[in-house]
Amino acid sequence: MTINFKDALGVHADALHVRAERTKVLAANIANESTPGYTARDVDFGAMLQERAADDADGFTATFDADTLYRVPFHPSADGNTVEIGVEQAAFSQNASDFQTSLTFINMKLRGLAKAIDGR
Repeated sequence: MTINFKDALGVHADALHVRAERTKVLAANIANESTPGYTARDVDFGAMLQERAADDADGFTATFDADTLYRVPFHPSADGNTVEIGVEQAAFSQNASDFQTSLTFINMKLRGLAKAIDGR
């Protein structure tokens, strides 16, 4: 009997991938905080996760750049840059925490599988 890790890990494997891609987008925002005219971007995590799950079922992979959204600033700057460092840092921190949560769930599931294989 073989183990299908896609079924065993559930949505958490896809969640890790989407969170990693979101980390790249948020990091780019933070890196371009002082770039004139730079427009802050983000992704809709729920929509991307659903799209990724559907793509996995179809055998295709989504293009992440097409799914990025532009963030509307609370306080626009004079140079056209829409990055607000506090907002970006909070989003980055929350994303990192959510990434760690999904990683913890995967670890727990793998430990459970290991125990089942060992007969414990």
